[in-house]
Amino acid sequence: MEEAKEKEKLTLVTRKSCFGLPTSCPNCLPVYLYLKFSQTPFDLEFNVNNPDSDQLPYVESGKYIAYNNEKGGVIRSLIEDGFVDLDSQVRGIPEWISTKAMVDSWLADAIMYELWVGSDGSSAHKIYYSDLPWPLGKILYLKQVYDAKQILGITKDNAERREEEIYRNVNDAFSALSTRLGEQAYFFDNRPTSVDAVFLGHAFFTLYALPETSVLRSKLLEHDNLVKYTEKYKSELVDSSTSSSSGTQSQSVPSSSVPRHPSQWSSKPKSKPKREKNEEEKFRRRAKYFLVTQLVAVLVFLSLLGGSDAAEVELDEDDVDYD
Repeated sequence: MEEAKEKEKLTLVTRKSCFGLPTSCPNCLPVYLYLKFSQTPFDLEFNVNNPDSDQLPYVESGKYIAYNNEKGGVIRSLIEDGFVDLDSQVRGIPEWISTKAMVDSWLADAIMYELWVGSDGSSAHKIYYSDLPWPLGKILYLKQVYDAKQILGITKDNAERREEEIYRNVNDAFSALSTRLGEQAYFFDNRPTSVDAVFLGHAFFTLYALPETSVLRSKLLEHDNLVKYTEKYKSELVDSSTSSSSGTQSQSVPSSSVPRHPSQWSSKPKSKPKREKNEEEKFRRRAKYFLVTQLVAVLVFLSLLGGSDAAEVELDEDDVDYD
């Protein structure tokens, strides 16, 4: 692991914890695990005010802040901005590059499909919308289903073909990853990299947050070494920290838990302007968020009710039955 240079602790802000996971958000888990693998000390806080925000997860440290929707994500920002780089020894290996691309695309697509399209929506509701009023949560869920179908390129005409393609890709990915891992502790160079963090984030979510009827879950369970690998690091990186963590409270991010580690920062971050977060700004952002999401939801409904051929997205009654 890296030498300690930076004294100021990082704060990782994610969606809330459930399913026995430190955060139940599939986008947040890889960042959490990346920091744990690097032995970087950080506080974990939960943001329940903006569950649909694409800024989550984000990290802060002093004047530094990195959002999920900037610079290719939080992990890339932490690497490029000099915080911690677990990939420095493997970045030039062609097989590592192709494996990372596969994990970032095929596994991510499968998670998105099962969370928003190929299920009853119960997991998504618990993670994202259970703290919101029922009508607003339902509208935001419908909007996210619509967005997921757009991203995955799913239309009424190709829905069955795209489903087959997504599961075929993820089946190939699990087979390749199982072969690559073998009986090793990590995928590459006998040390953790971002590939380990991202895969384990997906695997934690698949095994513990998706229902037992999940096709994705059943495909992962076919590979014993991947399952043992996942269980090993859940025990080491999650369960052990949960038993020793303490809670903190924040007006904007309530119900926080704070896992702690003995090591310090690996390198000094580059200077980056800190965004103001006074109460007035937070109120304006929440109000703007509420109005924008309702406007988008209305436009989506109008488009769907009008039978828009351009959208080519079908939202059935099954899409909204998550109560």
